[in-house]
Amino acid sequence: MTDLETMRIGEVAEQTSLSLRTLRHYEDIGLVIPSARTDGGFRLYTERDVARLLIVRRMKPLGYTLEEMSALLRVVDDLERDESPELRSRLTEIREEARLRREQLAARVDMADEFLARLDDI
Repeated sequence: MTDLETMRIGEVAEQTSLSLRTLRHYEDIGLVIPSARTDGGFRLYTERDVARLLIVRRMKPLGYTLEEMSALLRVVDDLERDESPELRSRLTEIREEARLRREQLAARVDMADEFLARLDDI
């Protein structure tokens, strides 16, 4: 699919594993806005829109807030227009924060595994 091709909300929900309600909410708060609408008012998403939604979906398990997700998307948007060192530095900071959150999540999963193993021993 190219950015000229579009998908309706149901297709996007299926492709991203996000609910229709979530997609509508993201639009309402300005997080990810569909690129267009049909004459009948149906939302139309491009490949770029779907890519942004997938970024957001991947941030959720790491505990990012909607505000943090929005800030990251702004950095991504700005980098498309300007490869400034400041933006690259900000992206590096975000990447490091994501790595730390992933480590914390992995530690929680390890603790859950230990708990389950202890239950098996009882």
